[in-house]
Amino acid sequence: MLKLTRTTSDNPHFRQLVALLDQDLSIRDGADHAFYAQFNKIDKLNHVVVAYSNDEPVACGAFKEFSPELVEIKRMFVQPTQRGQGVAQAVLTELEQWAKELQYAGCVLETGKKQPEAIRLYQKSGYALIPNYGQYIGVENSVCMQKELA
Repeated sequence: MLKLTRTTSDNPHFRQLVALLDQDLSIRDGADHAFYAQFNKIDKLNHVVVAYSNDEPVACGAFKEFSPELVEIKRMFVQPTQRGQGVAQAVLTELEQWAKELQYAGCVLETGKKQPEAIRLYQKSGYALIPNYGQYIGVENSVCMQKELA
């Protein structure tokens, strides 16, 4: 049974999962990791979801305001043993629901070409490719996406 908890970046389970995420990304992104890491600080995230299975933290995600109308999805991660079971979809859906409750009209996100499973998740969830935004403009490995929240 999956339990989703809304929290902040002060949550120790979120910090533990993000440490695992960063380990994974440092391998996937190689030399590019330091560039991406500067945009993934977690000290002031007020909208974090941690997923628990049998009271164990197994996945996380967060969002922060991108503009008055949009949030940016950040720090999505699922423990390798829990992948392929709909956990990431559940976390993403909870984040989108929370953003809707706060009157945001949509979500944007950035992921990497070396994360094909993330790209598939977002496409399956209704996200469309958009031109790279902000710090990701001109970055070859970056894939930016957006979804309107109905």
